[in-house]
Amino acid sequence: QVQLVESGGGLVQAGGSLRLSCAASVSIFSRYAMGWYRQAPGKQRELVATITTGGSTNYADAVKGRFTISRDNAKNAVYLQMNSLKPEDTAVYYCNAVLVYNRSYNYWGQGTQVTVSS
Repeated sequence: QVQLVESGGGLVQAGGSLRLSCAASVSIFSRYAMGWYRQAPGKQRELVATITTGGSTNYADAVKGRFTISRDNAKNAVYLQMNSLKPEDTAVYYCNAVLVYNRSYNYWGQGTQVTVSS
């Protein structure tokens, strides 16, 4: 069964760091593009970062230079290193997986809360 499980969220002061992890149970993990999204209260879910099957990355302007997405295909895992955190980074962060040759295979984790205090 397909399952994505996020971990690593928590409470941190502005300027601090967190590392989020996403463990994926999907078959042939290497064929999925992966991403991190976030949703703050009253806001739409927004893209944070993506990583392709080949390891190319893309970041939202708001996090560029502060966050780093990576993947470990041997462990079926994707990570988000979050540095220099700001209060506006406060949100529930979600892991996403998309099968590259059929994008209707699109899965989401349940999310992990990140709270950045001022």
